[in-house]
Amino acid sequence: MIIALDAMGGDFAPASTVEGAIFAAKESKHKIVLVGHEKLITKELLKYSKQRDFTSLNIEVVDAPEIIAMDEHPAKAVRRKKKSSLSICAQLVAEGKANAFVSLGNSGAVMAAALFYLKRIEGVLRPAISTTLPTINGGYCIIADVGANVDCTPEYLLQFGIMSSLFCEKITGIENPKVGLVSIGEEPVKGNELTLAAFNLLKKADINFIGNVEGRDILRAKADVVICDGFVGNVILKFGEGFSEMVLKLVKKEFKERPIAWISLPFLWLAVKDLRRKVDYSEFGGAPLLGVDGVCVIGHGRSNGKAVKNAIFVGVKSVEHNLAVGIREAIAKYNK
Repeated sequence: MIIALDAMGGDFAPASTVEGAIFAAKESKHKIVLVGHEKLITKELLKYSKQRDFTSLNIEVVDAPEIIAMDEHPAKAVRRKKKSSLSICAQLVAEGKANAFVSLGNSGAVMAAALFYLKRIEGVLRPAISTTLPTINGGYCIIADVGANVDCTPEYLLQFGIMSSLFCEKITGIENPKVGLVSIGEEPVKGNELTLAAFNLLKKADINFIGNVEGRDILRAKADVVICDGFVGNVILKFGEGFSEMVLKLVKKEFKERPIAWISLPFLWLAVKDLRRKVDYSEFGGAPLLGVDGVCVIGHGRSNGKAVKNAIFVGVKSVEHNLAVGIREAIAKYNK
């Protein structure tokens, strides 16, 4: 399998992306195509190999002279910069030269590139960015949308539920996953116009819809999948990231302020390490953009090498499970 990686995307690129590509290539037989400024990528690769021929690492470098910055207008940048690392990644998938592409760059631009080159799956109204959040029982909950569509219609949310349910079933192996709709109360009569209308559509859909869920229910593992508009989803995502960082910092702070607590550290260290692993976004890597006709994985901008590697493997798994084909069939069935 061939995975195209936007080597210039992310806060720590290209060091983090090259490191992640090296990790992924060593742990699998998949070929990684690093797309970006060739000189910068080569400089990083030479830290891992003295030879300028990187075929032994199962890595190929494709030069891309342009970069789409985080503050650029997504659609305009993609149309204007056809030689950007992001655009070329999407082109490689569209032309059948790669099976999937991964980017940790401007998420709006990633979606724009995927729509421009891969197109939407027939019948899909809008793609959704999904991600994974840890839950109190040690599992995970998939949430969509987390930023692609800040203004949604009830029909969008219905399709997010159908696509996310399929993603959860194929990628995590959970059969008939429970799907919840984020609202301000569990009762069907609570919510705004959007959630009230979406509720009526979802309860008729061929998915395991369990009704409304509140914010606290996400971490309580009440549902395997929760859906919402991109505005709400992005707020939940960013709050969750900030909360997990705060918890870890408070643990460290308490130990520093209470020297006697260090006596118990050897006994607590494994628990602290496990907590860090569960709330660490690098464990998830990234998530596919649901609804585009191909595999596109969007990772966190602050990703390190480990997160990049895991994002690549999310792309691999999505291809292996024919995620796009499954979504096409599910949407076609719904549209009949």
